[in-house]
Amino acid sequence: MKVDICFSPALYPYYADSNDYIVVVVDIFRATTTMCAALKNGAKCIIPVASIEEAQAYKAKGYLVGAERNVKRCDFADFGNSPFDYAKEVVEGKEVVFTTTNGTQAIDAASDADILTIGAFSNISALTDFCVNKQKDVIVLCAGWNNRFNIEDTLFGGALAARLIDRGYVFSSDAVQVALSMWKEAKPDVREYINRTEHIKRLEANNLQDSVEYCLTEDTASLVPIYDSLQLTV
Repeated sequence: MKVDICFSPALYPYYADSNDYIVVVVDIFRATTTMCAALKNGAKCIIPVASIEEAQAYKAKGYLVGAERNVKRCDFADFGNSPFDYAKEVVEGKEVVFTTTNGTQAIDAASDADILTIGAFSNISALTDFCVNKQKDVIVLCAGWNNRFNIEDTLFGGALAARLIDRGYVFSSDAVQVALSMWKEAKPDVREYINRTEHIKRLEANNLQDSVEYCLTEDTASLVPIYDSLQLTV
């Protein structure tokens, strides 16, 4: 099996030469981490939508809605894009509609993949086992920022690729080599490495840095969200 990394949703069409693979969508700060947290806390499912208009339509029908643009919670939404918003007492057993600046756009871009999963440091061990057990090629799709490269998603790609390679996967792309090099450099102190990123500055400017440590902590959620029939479940 092979592992590859796509640095941006804008590049994904160049990877999608078939649909017989696992796509792992990753948006570390914060969408995929938040989705894992909501499902861990008992949400029945998450319905990811690409646009604000779709989210508002669901809200009008009475759904709980998480919505964020440019790190800020949308004024009509019940929740923003922090893993701490989705406490068990408010999401357990509920369907949650979710839209974000980057993460849900990446899901939309890869929605025709044979298997589409959600990845974060919070579920990296469960995700590694899932991929190995499925015996399929893996593409890590980094949500990035407005279709541009970012460090944190690529860093996760390197971390996941390293684990998969240890379990028998191979790679042949420059993208994986770059991500592995980044992960090797960052691994001794991931938090310090992340401090150089653009997105940390965005979060700090909006007083939203409280979730950074959580988003970088491995294995707080032993689950793998799977996208099927327009929703994510475990």
